[in-house]
Amino acid sequence: MKIKKIRDDLDSYLKKHNLTKKYAKSKKLFENDPFYPSLNTELLEPKNRLIYSFRLDRKYRALFIYIGENEIEIIAFTNHYK
Repeated sequence: MKIKKIRDDLDSYLKKHNLTKKYAKSKKLFENDPFYPSLNTELLEPKNRLIYSFRLDRKYRALFIYIGENEIEIIAFTNHYK
């Protein structure tokens, strides 16, 4: 699985929230196994929108969509508890 290069605004979000290293680790895990247990990859509600998420840590998630059979695009990083 390949993750498309993230947009500049998303990169800024990672830096602002000190998540760059956590994203790099999660990205590597996801690219090797999208359903690695600690990533907690899931399809979000409503399911017909086909937006998925995986964990960066207990607090933050990466939201993504499939843009090909073996490629995803991160569309947002969110604070899971806000």
